[in-house]
Amino acid sequence: MEVKAKVIYESGGDDIINQYIVFCRVFNEQTGRYGMTKKAVTETIRICKDRNVLREYLLQREKEVVTIMMRLFDEEEILKSYIRSERHDADRETAERMIKDGELSLEKISCYIPSLSMDELKEIEAEIMQLA
Repeated sequence: MEVKAKVIYESGGDDIINQYIVFCRVFNEQTGRYGMTKKAVTETIRICKDRNVLREYLLQREKEVVTIMMRLFDEEEILKSYIRSERHDADRETAERMIKDGELSLEKISCYIPSLSMDELKEIEAEIMQLA
């Protein structure tokens, strides 16, 4: 099975696709500088308007663009938080099994699961001991 993909590069032209590519590059630069913040969004819009990139659209719909992009940040942050929480829960479950097994010290377990602090591992151990 052969798969083909078209890759679109900035062409230096003035067409809408090229302007969108430039907008995305500016946005990536600004989020690198300011993080996923409203400042990054507003700076992206300011820079693009100054460079005549999507200028007419941004002049007419700036508030809408800011709102949409901030909502995307919020959704992305919620997803990242959920993933972190799931990973933490999985790490706790793994640590519980390792502690119950009794083969490794808490220090050794902390080497294998560095996302859990020694205090957390001691807390898990205390919970297991109470259940025993």
